[in-house]
Amino acid sequence: METTNRRQVLKGLGYAALGGYLATSRGFAANESITVGCIGTGGRAQALMKALAKIEGVRIAAVCDVWDKNLAAGQQLADPQAFATKEYREILERKDIDAVVIGSPNHQHVPMMIAACSAGKDVYIEKPLTHRLEEGPQALAAHNRYKRIVQVGMQQRSMPQFQKGYELVKSGQLGPIRKVHLTWNRNAARGSVEYHIDPSTVDWKAWLGTARPQPFDPYRFREWRWYWDFGGGVMADLMVHYVDIAHWYLDVDHPEKAVTIGNHFMPRQWETPDTAQTLLQYPEAQVYFESTFMNARSGAMLEFMGTEATLYLDRGRLEVIPERKRDARNRNAQLPTEPEMQWVLGTGPKGADFYDEPDGEVLHLSNWLECIRSRKAPCAPVEAGISAASAAHLANIAYRKDAVARWKSEAPKG
Repeated sequence: METTNRRQVLKGLGYAALGGYLATSRGFAANESITVGCIGTGGRAQALMKALAKIEGVRIAAVCDVWDKNLAAGQQLADPQAFATKEYREILERKDIDAVVIGSPNHQHVPMMIAACSAGKDVYIEKPLTHRLEEGPQALAAHNRYKRIVQVGMQQRSMPQFQKGYELVKSGQLGPIRKVHLTWNRNAARGSVEYHIDPSTVDWKAWLGTARPQPFDPYRFREWRWYWDFGGGVMADLMVHYVDIAHWYLDVDHPEKAVTIGNHFMPRQWETPDTAQTLLQYPEAQVYFESTFMNARSGAMLEFMGTEATLYLDRGRLEVIPERKRDARNRNAQLPTEPEMQWVLGTGPKGADFYDEPDGEVLHLSNWLECIRSRKAPCAPVEAGISAASAAHLANIAYRKDAVARWKSEAPKG
């Protein structure tokens, strides 16, 4: 196992200095600001806008949302002179906008990404990139045709402990990895929530986009992640983050098959399950994901189980846990006593959803802006977004069909 002590690892990764940066390239002068428009300025987009405010060399010059409340909130976080609209195409038509951040619901992601790329804008788009399997080829074709910089909001790829984890897995020091365990558990069973929203403040038709026509429903409008027309439940909203890391580390593109069970235990009227487990099979490994809104044990984390050690990761830390020394029958096993064999990177509480250090949003947006300047591929490109989302879609297909979902049967042709 690696013998580098924790202090050296932290110093080498620059863990304590995680601010934004301004890169230079042939595309933009070093002192030239990148002007950004934000499409969809709800909760996640507001977090991204606050992160952008910490980075030099960028200005939020336009905001768009179909709901008056979110539009006003976006204006508060943008440049005082920022252009505001409920029609996102008006932002794409502006020549003074270099790039856009898309924070719309899942079902709008690919249509908006394609429109933005065709308008010549670079794109930061929230995960999951796709809402359905068949959107993957469409997104890739648009990216290849228009050659824009597209960063998918899977911010773990820009965080130092996940980059270190990649090095450890690739070094072979953990031994062959045959099982990866992912969790995203929350204790959020608070009962039904009522939303009182004046329909006149929402452009409901624009919000629906390509989704099937339906009457305005304030609950679905606010809790869209848990309805198939707009989101993909815990698989698309949460699992996607960590299955992306599994795909990255293991050099795999999609599962061969999936089995999923799910239940509705909460009194909320969700279409997607609030408690679910899925098993994804790959040629040389299994990936197992569990999630519930009834208990927060283990929180949000992933573990790569190698024959020599287990690599634990979450958004605030990395741990290496060696396997016990083994005799012929695996009895009387003892953990190594050498301190360098067990080390931790990061000091955050285990399994929490978000951390200030490292600030994933700042790091990931900084990487995107650097790539806009250099025209190099970002940390989480379109291909990675399609790949991670494909695992979530196959898992959801298995749940909805109550059957084993196989890639050869479900994946779009061509």
